[in-house]
Amino acid sequence: MERAADENGHDGLGARERDILALERRGFPGPGAKERAIREELDLSPVRYYQLLNALLDDARALAHDPVTVNRLRRVREARRAER
Repeated sequence: MERAADENGHDGLGARERDILALERRGFPGPGAKERAIREELDLSPVRYYQLLNALLDDARALAHDPVTVNRLRRVREARRAER
């Protein structure tokens, strides 16, 4: 599947958005490790990170950039909503 990209090879997502998706692709060894990475690597509070991530899950550009990660996270989000 070919993605639409600009002349710099980007797909319309900013660096922070791409970094958020990259962080979501990683595995973390234990509790607190992900929150520490969010603070240290992205310079965001975990609350702000999850706000941005949630918005990204509804963004077609994010889906085009990383469909596996976005679809996995959408399934997790829907499962959590269904539990409520």
